[in-house]
Amino acid sequence: MPVITNIEDLKRIYKRRAPRMFYDYAESGSWTEQTFRENCSDFDQLYLRQRVAVDMSGRSTASQMIGQDVAMPVALAPVGLTGMQCADGEIKAARAAEKFGVPFTLSTMSINSIEDVAEATSKPFWFQLYTMKDQDFVSRLIQRAKAANCSALVITLDLQILGQRHKDLKNGLSAPPKLTPSTIANLMTKWSWGLQMLGAKRRNFGNIVGHVEGVSDAANLGAWTAEQFDPSLDWGKIAKIKEEWGGPVILKGILDAEDAKMALSVGADAIVVSNHGGRQLDGAMSSIKALPSILDAVGDQVEVHLDSGIRSGQDVLKALAMGAKGTYIGRAFVYGLGAMGEAGVTKALEVIHKELDVSMALCGRRRVEELDKDILLIPEGFEGRWQ
Repeated sequence: MPVITNIEDLKRIYKRRAPRMFYDYAESGSWTEQTFRENCSDFDQLYLRQRVAVDMSGRSTASQMIGQDVAMPVALAPVGLTGMQCADGEIKAARAAEKFGVPFTLSTMSINSIEDVAEATSKPFWFQLYTMKDQDFVSRLIQRAKAANCSALVITLDLQILGQRHKDLKNGLSAPPKLTPSTIANLMTKWSWGLQMLGAKRRNFGNIVGHVEGVSDAANLGAWTAEQFDPSLDWGKIAKIKEEWGGPVILKGILDAEDAKMALSVGADAIVVSNHGGRQLDGAMSSIKALPSILDAVGDQVEVHLDSGIRSGQDVLKALAMGAKGTYIGRAFVYGLGAMGEAGVTKALEVIHKELDVSMALCGRRRVEELDKDILLIPEGFEGRWQ
């Protein structure tokens, strides 16, 4: 067992073990990848204030997200194709999150289905919804999530059309992988992944295949999916989905103060400041830089979470100190999953928790609700000065 001390350690193992197309799927952004890079690098501009001779005993990272108790304010973000990173990936990630005491969010574009994850876990998880043109399918997805006792619906707003990710096109990304000469050559070097996948519960999109008329395998799934993301999604449709769901709704993909106000007006229980991990609008502002203006716009009228760019407990600490009430990790847990399965997701959570706990203490705080901008050194013009 290698000694794992940070998320980067998991990433190195993950890169060795995962097929290239799935590693590239996780570790890439759209177009020039500027936003993908700055999501992480902009955290480095925020410095922490070290405080000493402060009682650091009795610390706790426990908190709440949308009224749910969490061991730390970190949720596993919805990530498509997780079951291709590791056999039964969604199930393994959900189990790790449940045992650790943090929320798990299942993607619409998951390999394991809603029912698969519900059967394998004992506590409610969150379900992420992509709005599709097929309204009947969307309604049935919502009903399936209700039947699985999902405790929140996360509606992703920033994928009405698909941002171009060059690596996915060049790799011919698909689930399961299409057997081309280059794919076969790469898979031959990933024999442990292949052996595990032979025993996987599913190898295609479990929420879709078998649930849509005419979509029975990967061949017709691709054409259906390419046509289904709804470019006509607007706030009126979001309000109707919220009404149909009838429970807590989290709106993900907010990057502008005006959109944050609109999310508030349709009754969101929480909003997620996110640019889809830099995978949609390249050249958009990083999430951590967008956070302050959104908090200024909505205050404490709605719970504000942050996604995109978090790779450490110190990133979590900085986001919370800036005013976020919760954070999400996507790539960080995928690295662990691809490296070591369920144990790797647990290790990723342990790493982030330890970094958060120790850094919080060295900043003179004992509880996450005590975190504020006073523990940060924020550079002048951090958000930028624009005409």
